[in-house]
Amino acid sequence: MKALVKICSFIVILLFYWSCNTKKESTNITLEQRKTVELVTNYGTIVLELYNETPLHRDNFVKLVKEGSYDSLLFHRVIQNFMIQGGDPDSYASGATDTLGDGDVSYTIPAEFVSNLFHKKGALAAARTNNPTRASSGSQFYIVQGKIFNDSLLDLAESRINRYLAEHFATNDSLNNPILKSIQKAKLEQDTLLYRQLNDRLDTIFKTYTNFEKYTIPEKHRTVYKEIGGAPHLDQNYTVFGQIRKGLEVIDSIASVETGMYNRPLSDVRILSTRVLK
Repeated sequence: MKALVKICSFIVILLFYWSCNTKKESTNITLEQRKTVELVTNYGTIVLELYNETPLHRDNFVKLVKEGSYDSLLFHRVIQNFMIQGGDPDSYASGATDTLGDGDVSYTIPAEFVSNLFHKKGALAAARTNNPTRASSGSQFYIVQGKIFNDSLLDLAESRINRYLAEHFATNDSLNNPILKSIQKAKLEQDTLLYRQLNDRLDTIFKTYTNFEKYTIPEKHRTVYKEIGGAPHLDQNYTVFGQIRKGLEVIDSIASVETGMYNRPLSDVRILSTRVLK
């Protein structure tokens, strides 16, 4: 009987040890399978880790890197304590006074919002136009520098997120199609007065729209925003698809450069080369 107890105890210990190691190995495998990309800039090197939870954005970014599409492009929009943005194909050979930010590839990427991926410092996310589906730009991206938030500021950010969500869901609500079509018609006919009046009415609809599930910033995210910072007001509206593994100090350096009109750096901040590390 005692021998049986000893054998059972030994088996339990083995199973526990195996379970712990399997879990550890599984976690390591998940991390190892993440693609990493190196961006060499004239301010230093950045290494980005791409999330498997956003496969459309991950695969597109890897494709563009392998094609050399980002080589020699600029970080054309830089806002200190917020983010640095690049990936505009028009920035490759742009003049010092050229307006950048409208260049893109011929396609967009469907939004991939994942609840545990958020705009903490160092987050890699996709830029986009103000489109009804919140589809991402095929090439333009930004990296968050952000700032430290307290609870009061996070409450304001949460309100801002829900305002964006209200606009999104109200715009896609068929009940509001008539006013949206009227706005488009007034714009085409260049009826400025009517266009403004209709937009004021639409703004009122946005402010009072409640037919959607309001977003609450999770406590874990709040803790991160209070300790390392970020840009929480962008959560659930722009797709986060990666994170800096190395080079946060490079982001801080770029974010501190002097900028001019449209937040373009006065001296070029250029991506010299890119490559997929694994």
